Amino acid sequence: MPEFLVGKRLRVVGKGGTVGGGESSGRVTVVVAPGAFGSGEHETTASCLEALEEIPGLVGSHVLDLGSGTGILAIAALGLAAERAVCVDVDERAVATARHNCELNGVAGRVTHVHGTLADVGSSGFDVALANLHGELLVTLAESLVAAVRPGGYLVLSGILWEDDFTVRQRYEVLGCSLESHRFLEEYATLVFRRP
Repeated sequence: MPEFLVGKRLRVVGKGGTVGGGESSGRVTVVVAPGAFGSGEHETTASCLEALEEIPGLVGSHVLDLGSGTGILAIAALGLAAERAVCVDVDERAVATARHNCELNGVAGRVTHVHGTLADVGSSGFDVALANLHGELLVTLAESLVAAVRPGGYLVLSGILWEDDFTVRQRYEVLGCSLESHRFLEEYATLVFRRP
């Protein structure tokens, strides 16, 4: 995977790249070994990374990465000064990949890995929830996902096809969340909500 830049503050490199290579550009470097979804090149992953940069109060936060894949979103959040992260995925290989990538990026001690679903996390009060999943799944998980976030916290949702955008948006608004950002990509949308 070639090196590429995302947003204003992130630099993504493949395995063999160095974590510290972005200082000259002032960017946080995220090293990603393949093995699951989430290299940073797909439009939904890149959009989540860009949205993550804009979350106020990320410093010192506790982050949930649901459907974590490679762990790129959690690793980026930690690089942007979040304190701790929980990575959750139903695919055992993805969990192993995320664990490996956390080690490559020197953040393994700040991440808890869960092989399972949101119901297996067993905690709430997250400051930020990141979920790059299919729109239908985001609708199904809406109540549980909102409940996992502390009042005033943020939800970054992507993987939403254009045709599912209204349904997802309406579901989270019915639960009292306010839409903070709405990005239309080539085929997908990314929504950032704030919990009341």
